[in-house]
Amino acid sequence: MRGRAEGLDTPVQFLKGIGPKRAQQFARLGVETVGQLLFHVPHRYVDRTRTLPISQLVPGEEVTVFGRVAAAGARRTRRFKQLVSCMVRDNSGMVEAVWFNRPDLKDRFRAGQEVVLSGKVTKYRNLQFVNPDFEVAGQDGFSGMNTIIPVYPLTEGLSGWTVRRAVKTAMDGFLNQVPETLVPEMLDHYGFGDIRQALAAIHFPTDVAAAEKARERLIYDELFYLQLVLALRRRRYAEARKGASLRRTGKLSGVLLSKLGFEFTAAQKRVTDEILADMESEKCMNRLLQGDVGSGKTVVALHAMMVAVENRTQAVLMAPTEILATQHFQGWQATLASSGAEARLLTGSTRQADRREILEGLSHGKVNIVFGTHALIEEGVEFARLGLVVVDEQHRFGVMQRAALLNKGLNPDFLVMTATPIPRTLTLTLYGDLDVSVLDEKPPGRKPVKTRVVPDARRAKVYGFIEERIADGEQVFVVCPLIEQSEKLDVASAMETFESVRAAFPRRRVGLVHGRMRSDERGRVMDGFRSGELDILVSTTVIEVGVDIPNATVMLVEHPERFGLAQLHQLRGRIGRGQDRSYCVLMLPRTGLGETFERLRFFERTSDGFALAEKDLELRGPGQLLGTRQHGLPDLRIADPVRDQQWLENARQDAFRMVELDPELSSPQNGVVRRTVKARYAGREELLRVG
Repeated sequence: MRGRAEGLDTPVQFLKGIGPKRAQQFARLGVETVGQLLFHVPHRYVDRTRTLPISQLVPGEEVTVFGRVAAAGARRTRRFKQLVSCMVRDNSGMVEAVWFNRPDLKDRFRAGQEVVLSGKVTKYRNLQFVNPDFEVAGQDGFSGMNTIIPVYPLTEGLSGWTVRRAVKTAMDGFLNQVPETLVPEMLDHYGFGDIRQALAAIHFPTDVAAAEKARERLIYDELFYLQLVLALRRRRYAEARKGASLRRTGKLSGVLLSKLGFEFTAAQKRVTDEILADMESEKCMNRLLQGDVGSGKTVVALHAMMVAVENRTQAVLMAPTEILATQHFQGWQATLASSGAEARLLTGSTRQADRREILEGLSHGKVNIVFGTHALIEEGVEFARLGLVVVDEQHRFGVMQRAALLNKGLNPDFLVMTATPIPRTLTLTLYGDLDVSVLDEKPPGRKPVKTRVVPDARRAKVYGFIEERIADGEQVFVVCPLIEQSEKLDVASAMETFESVRAAFPRRRVGLVHGRMRSDERGRVMDGFRSGELDILVSTTVIEVGVDIPNATVMLVEHPERFGLAQLHQLRGRIGRGQDRSYCVLMLPRTGLGETFERLRFFERTSDGFALAEKDLELRGPGQLLGTRQHGLPDLRIADPVRDQQWLENARQDAFRMVELDPELSSPQNGVVRRTVKARYAGREELLRVG
């Protein structure tokens, strides 16, 4: 051990065999301290007591084989920068192992070496392992065949053996410092061992069953404290935030409804009643408005904002991007003005003279409604009487940003919106402190978007179709996953695509937008597309949320395999907003992508955002679909709310019951929980007080 010891907060670089360079590799895994290393748990195990002969391998099965390297090599391919291949033979047969984009492995294998391969068997011409876990005798601390080997999440440059050795060092020196986090009644009720026993069993199990029981203990721990934060927030929000009663008079809100030119759907009426009941109550509203693309969330929120204004309070709508905030303002400014409200737009691009005028109007109450971005929470933005805060696509904001906006008023009502359909498991995980309203019906008359998965070989035909749509006066989105070319990914960037599209359509006006452009420049391009000055807009996912251009009827998505289903659904929602039939084309580099192709075919057949969200959750996991960090909640390193739904339900019941019986966690029997909350949230107490 080198350097000053700091208990579980000791940086991993001071562990024997780590050092600064390797510590940087661990940091990429979210492991910077010894404590974090102890909770960097295996995601599965290799039971070497149960290996299979190569001749008995079956595609689709997770297996382990032991053999010798017959041949190895590396080559470049058109799609992958580096492909490392290794042929492994035992007495019964031979199998190939391949690793994509792993140049660090190109000199790792030599003929005659003993190796262990673990992973899923696939078939591409012949049987093979793709990106399997492996160990090489003499290189990886090879530990023999009669053991259970933990398999850890890794990053480039870190081998499984290096992580196991580091964990062993941390366990030897620091395990006895890990404090218990659950009360004895919980341990007894679920049959859990204490925290130290669980860590020992999960890192160095005597058998797989013991490891899985230890994992359940750690899963419950994570989910319990996540639900405890939600329970404390909900309780403290209800106790601390007593707001004004805002009743619908119809003086302004009724005028707005009369000017819409359409009737609310049954779902919009139901959700509106739920929102207005909250606003009329003296209890501050703390509600999530969840609805699929095109379900009419914004107009429901605007109606609530007009109710706030007719009660002589102000309303604010904060959006995550300047494009979305500007679109909200421009789309509704005239209607709001004719309904009797003074609305303004405040973003980072607002000119200083206009900014001063807006700030003065807000502080004196002359401006009733303001749309904006993060600029709304900056110092100097003050309200005369803020009554309602609406946050659009709220998962894109940090919890402290939302708190800063709420604190601009004297206990305003709080409505958050999301167009990302969220399965119930994630609603419980991320929004358990909120009341939830769901818009599950779309306005009548909208035509479904026709979606097709197309191989790149048919690009010329797709371009011909695009030319026809433009000739008919329609407009086209072309969406790319990257802004610039990447050395690691063989994926066309937005900049490359912009140039190729301009070359393919020399008679058409083509624009480009991406997240690194200055907001005023990006705004000019979007305005040009919105006004019809541009025929084709090449973009990254900066247009994913809220962009509403009814004349855009075609979307070509490059490399759709790089997107999740929920994100593709958001992108597809940018078209089909007018009267003309719309088309979404997913351009795959090739169709033989196995599960990826089947996932996109599911998207091709499905327009229900909730069904897509469930599928996305099943395929990609909650960490990728919706993280917890931006919500101010504990990060989930071990638990999976989908896989561990029963533990989520148990943890939720236990946490909410504990807070109901002991709101301050002050009873002696809850001392362990109180100390754990204090330790985990030192300096972050505000996270327990805001929605």
